[in-house]
Formats: sequence, C-alpha cells, structure tokens
Amino acid sequence: MTSQHIGDEIVVEPLSAETFAAFGDVIELQAEPGMLINRGLCARHHDLATLDFSDGKAGISLFDGTPYSLPLSLDLVERHPLGSQAFLPMSSDPFLVITAADKNGIPDKPRCWISDGRQGVNYHRNTWHGVLTPIKRPALFAVVDRIGGGNNLEEHFFDIPWTVVDRQGLIKADHT
Repeated sequence: MTSQHIGDEIVVEPLSAETFAAFGDVIELQAEPGMLINRGLCARHHDLATLDFSDGKAGISLFDGTPYSLPLSLDLVERHPLGSQAFLPMSSDPFLVITAADKNGIPDKPRCWISDGRQGVNYHRNTWHGVLTPIKRPALFAVVDRIGGGNNLEEHFFDIPWTVVDRQGLIKADHT
C-alpha cells in the first residue's frame, strides 16, 4: 500500500504519556511504585501497559536494532491488526517513536517523539508506527507482542518520504 502527500517535515517532540495516549502506552517508572517486593528491596511498578491480542499468545522476543541518524527519511510505517506490540529498551539510550493516525485505512501525517532512554512504548493494536529507530548506537530491545497464525503485519510505503528533524534540540550531541 502506498500514498502520496506534499513533502513535509515531522518535528521530534518529547515523549510523554499524555501526548502518546492516542497511539498506546508509555512504559516508564511512576512517581511511586505500586508495591514493594523482595523484603522491600525491589519497587514494582505494576501493570504499565495494556496488552491486546485477538488470539494467539504473548511472546517475548529480542530485537537488535541498527542505529539511524537525523534528518531521517521516513518512507515506511507498519501496523499489527491482531495484537499490540511493546518495545522495552535494554539500554539507557534514547530512541525515536513514530506513529500516525489512521485515515480511511492509510496513515495520516506521522508524529515523532524521542524517548528519554528509560521509557518504553506499547503500540495499541492496529496503530500505524515506524520501525524500531535507535539513534547513534545499536540498541537491544525486549519486545512483547502476539505470537500466532494469521497476517499480523501490514506495511505502508509513502510515495514521497517524510523528513524527521530535531528543530527543538531534544537529541543530545552524544545521541545524534
């Protein structure tokens, strides 16, 4: 599937639960843990994302991502109609989070956030999103998503790529 648009920029913004809510959950430490476990030596921040699968089972995979740099040419987004997909960084390096609202079966203008390096994301089922996009260094992620039969991947290629830029200087020099 492809679509056309007039070339435009997507400006990176800070990732927050409020601005990301329409697309999924930001997985991050809360101000206070839900409970203390292990004789009070471990703070459990509990139930931070809503996993949603039509069938199949939840699986945990490791994704070893190749780094990108800015400006980024965005020509591909994807979605998973049969289940949500959570990305949990296994390092403290920021990564880009790209999504787009659905407009009559195709993605609308994308948005882009930068994580603080300790945040993960859970994309709601059927949410258009960019590919795993670490910046500067390769990055390892634990991914929780649906394992099962059926086609759970739909890709969309933009005929004219969007350009992701950091106009606000959110990406620090050691992460560009």
